[in-house]
Amino acid sequence: MTDKEFAEIKRRFRPEKNNITKVIGCCVSPTKEIISRFTVPMTLLPDEQKEWLCKLLKKSISGSVGRNLMNIEFSAEQVEKGEEHKLLSDIRESELENEELLDSLYEKIISSYAVDGGYLILLAYDRYDVPAFSKNDEGLSDSTEMFRYFVCSVCPIKMTKTALGFSTADGSFHDIGSDPAVAAPEIGFMFPCFDDRRTNIYNAVFYTRSTKESYPDVVGELFGTTAMMPAAEQKETFCNLVSDATSESRNLEFVQSVHGMISDMITEHKESHDPEPLMLDKNDVRRVLRTCGAGDEEMEGFDEKFESGFGESTEIPPQNIIDPKQFELKNSYMTVKMDPQYSFMVDAKVVDGVKYIMIRADEGVEVNGISIHFDGEEPAVRLPLSEGIEDTAATTAVSGNKTE
Repeated sequence: MTDKEFAEIKRRFRPEKNNITKVIGCCVSPTKEIISRFTVPMTLLPDEQKEWLCKLLKKSISGSVGRNLMNIEFSAEQVEKGEEHKLLSDIRESELENEELLDSLYEKIISSYAVDGGYLILLAYDRYDVPAFSKNDEGLSDSTEMFRYFVCSVCPIKMTKTALGFSTADGSFHDIGSDPAVAAPEIGFMFPCFDDRRTNIYNAVFYTRSTKESYPDVVGELFGTTAMMPAAEQKETFCNLVSDATSESRNLEFVQSVHGMISDMITEHKESHDPEPLMLDKNDVRRVLRTCGAGDEEMEGFDEKFESGFGESTEIPPQNIIDPKQFELKNSYMTVKMDPQYSFMVDAKVVDGVKYIMIRADEGVEVNGISIHFDGEEPAVRLPLSEGIEDTAATTAVSGNKTE
């Protein structure tokens, strides 16, 4: 699904926009026992509660593709006779009316989802009469597709904090006790996908709130497939790959160039209005490193290192490996963050045998909110380095004007 298609479905999660008649689910105790099952008719709820439930459900299809949202692909064999796909399809066809099927889904989630504390499993079914765009893409014409899908949100139950309350009626203070509250979902999914604005039973979407965890046990149990590498792990793997593959050329200028080139790719893709998300494969990453100055000898084992870290045919969302809006340098005792457009003002030098990262200070400099002036005519902030410095794309050890 594209960002535009996700946005179209997310607009459904308003009480007046969807055909959700009820929310079904169960409450799971910290000991992994179902302590209650419930069916909540949406028409009987106050407007505020309807809004809250819609927000919780919508959260399970929110976030960035490749970071929070993982595309799950079912093989033709799975669609034909796989038990995971059959369960999801049967639940969809039953419109959440078959309790035995729902119990099977609950059991799969409970057996594979490791978390401290209790949680709710929420399910909602919707029918979307998809309007077709006119030929000039300026308006909508009659519907040509009925998209029937369901969403699942797994929401932790957290205790609210105790607080001091005040009664205006009698002018007295009183305690506000701690109560269980439903938090935003940690994981969730939607089945099937809304690809090309049509039903695609070969795909599902899995949501994870954390970019450090992809919940492989849950993905394996629900979908019978392997989970994608978490976004945070992709970044770490990329940094290690660049460090290993570019031992000679990996100076500050090289890392600045890598960050700038990938940032430009993200910008160009955005400006092109291409609905498909930008992804980088092994060849794309190799081309970036070579263009930025990696030598022939350094790149000899690149393919093997990439496949060892990511897998043979893995594609990486570039936003997972660099932040196009931030350039960061750090070592064991400091972190410097800056707008990438000013990264050219950073240089690595050795002065009197001491390694420095030097930042031009043409404009006013404040320290703890206090404006400072410079002694002499040297408009630079020198940051001495006793240890290697890291940047958002790779680790850089400074030695003179080069890295080692």
